[in-house]
Amino acid sequence: MRFLRTPDERFHDLPDFPHEPRYAELPGGPRMAYVEAGPAGGEPVVLLHGEPSWSFLYRHVMRELAAAGLRAVAPDLVGFGRSDKPADQADHTYARHVEWTRALLFDALGLDRVTLVGQDWGGLIGLRLAAEHPERVARIVAANTGLPTGDTPMPEVWHRFRAAVEKAPVLDVGRLVQAGCRTELSPRVRAAYDAPFPDESYKAGPRAMPGLVPITPDDPAAPANRAAWRILTTLDRPFLVAFSDGDPITGGMAPRLRASMAGAAGLRHPVIEGAGHFLQEDAGAELGRRIAVFVTTA
Repeated sequence: MRFLRTPDERFHDLPDFPHEPRYAELPGGPRMAYVEAGPAGGEPVVLLHGEPSWSFLYRHVMRELAAAGLRAVAPDLVGFGRSDKPADQADHTYARHVEWTRALLFDALGLDRVTLVGQDWGGLIGLRLAAEHPERVARIVAANTGLPTGDTPMPEVWHRFRAAVEKAPVLDVGRLVQAGCRTELSPRVRAAYDAPFPDESYKAGPRAMPGLVPITPDDPAAPANRAAWRILTTLDRPFLVAFSDGDPITGGMAPRLRASMAGAAGLRHPVIEGAGHFLQEDAGAELGRRIAVFVTTA
């Protein structure tokens, strides 16, 4: 497997993102990057981003968690942000992303009793980790995400997104993030989302991820996701569903998660108003406060 590494100078002068990058070399695999905020001894809250963003997405959330005395840990998925990037789309698989993220969080960082927060692909990965390693997880937050098995059709807007990513001769990552927001992103913020990808050769991750979502019952990842559903629906870990009110891609998952997950019963699940798919951009401070209250009271 051949990896590319984005030059450090691409990440200079990031707005509202003062966090120094940290790195972990995974055995036989890529180098993964992550950032932290808050006291080292605080309860760990892991913030998993999705397609096609990186840990920069959580900058407003991290500020609120740190202010509440929590340890916010935001990794960059392999292929994104400052993490190494497989050069070949075929090197990206759902199983590899779950394993890479597990190796970072539980082996390299040794995190325990974590609150896993996942949005978009961060949820597809994080919910699998919670189901497969429940002994390491204290709480779960699902924010505009799901755990597809291919047994339920995806919305048409998602199919249009997948087709656009597959067919675009030049993948405009900043534009894709903007399309998932209700607020207007500044040129500097859009540039920050473009920063990990100096040219098209670095974009195998964003290109590959839509095609890895299980959309048919015989998808290679479908059995593992079904198994995760069976575990999560009986798992006694507090499970917060914190969706926005304006996500056409994952919005339909919110009522199913609230009704299905054992840990969701009896909780007050917030609806983040005025936010799109990337609710961390549109309402990051509010999402951060909601998570902080959940962690400190549940």
